[in-house]
Amino acid sequence: MRKKSRDGVSPDPDRAFGPELSGTNLVRAGDHNQRVTLHAIRVNGPVTRTDLAAMTGLTAAAIANITKRQRKDGLILEAGRLRGARGQPATKLVINPDSCFSIGLNVDRDHMTLVVLDFVGKVRARFSREIAFAKPDTVRTFYQRSVGQLLATTGISRDRLVGVGVAFPDDIARAHLPDQPGDYAAWASVKVDELIRDILGVPVFVENDAAAAAIGEMQFGSGQQHRSFFYLLVTAALGGGLVANGSYFRGANGRSGEIGWLHAQNDAGEDTQLQNIVSLSALYQRLADRGFRVASPRGLTRLPPNARAVVDRWIQEATAALINSFVAINCLINPEAILIGGRLPSVLVDQLAASVNESMARFAEQLPAIAPVARAATADDAPAVGAAILPFSNRFLPTRFALLKTA
Repeated sequence: MRKKSRDGVSPDPDRAFGPELSGTNLVRAGDHNQRVTLHAIRVNGPVTRTDLAAMTGLTAAAIANITKRQRKDGLILEAGRLRGARGQPATKLVINPDSCFSIGLNVDRDHMTLVVLDFVGKVRARFSREIAFAKPDTVRTFYQRSVGQLLATTGISRDRLVGVGVAFPDDIARAHLPDQPGDYAAWASVKVDELIRDILGVPVFVENDAAAAAIGEMQFGSGQQHRSFFYLLVTAALGGGLVANGSYFRGANGRSGEIGWLHAQNDAGEDTQLQNIVSLSALYQRLADRGFRVASPRGLTRLPPNARAVVDRWIQEATAALINSFVAINCLINPEAILIGGRLPSVLVDQLAASVNESMARFAEQLPAIAPVARAATADDAPAVGAAILPFSNRFLPTRFALLKTA
């Protein structure tokens, strides 16, 4: 059975229940054309209507009607005129960043992060709290107090919110991390959307945190350069997401990309889950075992030289643990890139990427292709930003199966 979001509504409009040869109707085609045009403006703007017709394959008349409606709805703005050509100067169009907004909430084992996103993907405001294994009541209180403050700070009224997206790890109560309390299992019986929906009264979409991060990267990050990539999310645990040909790929049960559950050998030669080696919790534990207490990613950037040596050794262990999985990803998926995001500080992400690239180069003659490993564009707040995109996707962004009948 295919996984649905915890609110019962699929967070991914790219789903289809029948064969891809299904027909459509004019209403669905019209909606698709509106989404495609809006996306073309978002990615390429400032852009003229003539350019839009060439990009989308729609007629000039269709583009004129669509953009007229979008201007009336306040979704796009005129941004001057293109001069230098013969005849009437062509009007350039851009997305109106203030047309609508979305909230993104990321709940994980070591923190809670809340962002307000505008329609061009810019974070207008954020608030984050470092907290270990927050219980449901704590999350609700954090959200209730923080969201009102963020909206007041930005001057955004609730009626301009499209919705709320929540990035939440699958198996959050099942994957046991160091120091995880027994009562953390309370999350197994909690529906996240029901926990917060009444606070703002807008639609709530819930998504796996790694999937949300990959979707965010696809829409507002490196997805503009790479149509196919694997996203490695390093947080308190380890997750992954796959974007193939410009669409997020879920798999048969909505659990694709679960790289953290794969096995590798640690420095002691013990077989263990990959997330027990490559994760913030694993790095914190390694430092604690050697007398260095670190409680947040920021603390990793302020270490003394002898603690830095511990981190350098962890980079080597993480590289060795990732190699077999990355070889498999290259052979089975053939992505254009493997992108690393999450809460690992950027300097350490770059160090890990360089180490992995160096090790992967040794397989150049053995593999058909090797994708470069690099830091993701949407790294630090990737799950929260990706979650905030979900309401936009539901209302405005083009989807792979937009022309398919789903009922």
